[in-house]
Amino acid sequence: MKFVVSSTELLSHLSAISKVISSKSTMPILDNFLFQLSETELTITASDLESTLITSLELDNIEGEGAVAVPAKLITDTLKEFPEQPLTFQIDGDSYHVEIFSDNGKFSIMGQNAEDFPEQPALDEEGASSIDVSHVVLQKGIEKTLFATADDELRPVMNGIYVELTPDFVSFVASDAHKLVRYRRLDAKAEFESSFILPKKPASLLKNLLPKEEFDVKLEFDDKNAFFTLSNYKLICRLVEGNYPSYNSVIPTNNPNKMIIDRLNFFNTVKRVSVFSNQASNLVKLNITDNQLVVSAQDIDFSISAVERINCEYEGEEIEIGFKSTFLQEILTNISTGDVKVEMSDPTRAGLLLPAENDEDEDMLMLLMPMMINV
Repeated sequence: MKFVVSSTELLSHLSAISKVISSKSTMPILDNFLFQLSETELTITASDLESTLITSLELDNIEGEGAVAVPAKLITDTLKEFPEQPLTFQIDGDSYHVEIFSDNGKFSIMGQNAEDFPEQPALDEEGASSIDVSHVVLQKGIEKTLFATADDELRPVMNGIYVELTPDFVSFVASDAHKLVRYRRLDAKAEFESSFILPKKPASLLKNLLPKEEFDVKLEFDDKNAFFTLSNYKLICRLVEGNYPSYNSVIPTNNPNKMIIDRLNFFNTVKRVSVFSNQASNLVKLNITDNQLVVSAQDIDFSISAVERINCEYEGEEIEIGFKSTFLQEILTNISTGDVKVEMSDPTRAGLLLPAENDEDEDMLMLLMPMMINV
């Protein structure tokens, strides 16, 4: 087998799919890329058994067909050192010996039998659902929710993004029991009602691939796996099994105390004041009254404290509520509007943080559980 490929183009494809490969794999074959050669196309696969990423390159100079497994780290490290130039790969189908010819040299790699590489999962056609989703919707849905997923070994359903498809909207939900994010798109709809839990790793792989995408993404899923087909890549991932908790029931609906505040001012104040908070709890207190927010923190053990005031628009009774500053900063970072609206009922109930002005096709809600304030 023989083919000619651009060094930088091959490196760009390999770098994108190499993020799937796990350093803790129990199967040595998974430390390799699977190269499959057909008449016009080179298809490359990387996998960690849970997730599989496949990419393909259309090539002009191909002789022969076949497959070989090539050590992933060695080939990517080699390609990083080449300037842009055509490389000729010559593969012996019997010994799995791979020779790479550059303008000035020859590099030899020992490959492995492609048959040892695990087969990719197949879609259960009978129980499968399929939908074309805008790459922008998918990208924003993942970006807005990924940070709120949990790392909970006892409740694996919380470790992924809950994707809900309905005839009215598509929503993305993530929660770690302290914070909850619901990002809903009214301009993306399915002809059916269905849902699945997308694990964290494939979600972050998609987050890296989608910014380069220009077309809709074909999403197919059955009760075990999801298949995302992009222009140059295909991602197959095993879904998280189990039922996602009923998240709507924890979102408080009656919140008479409403504050609108400049997001960046709020964020910077919390960041400054939180330096003075207790390192174990990270507690910052918000005292809101008469269009003024007072943010304070203290660490009694070190006799340090900080207080800052910011102007805001406020409707409601005076309220003092405590939040974990790291979570509050994360949420404020992930809201993109200039002003943010904070809705509260009382100091023991969750506070809602919303963009002050939502795009007409977007509906975003972030919820943060309060912390007890020791008076």
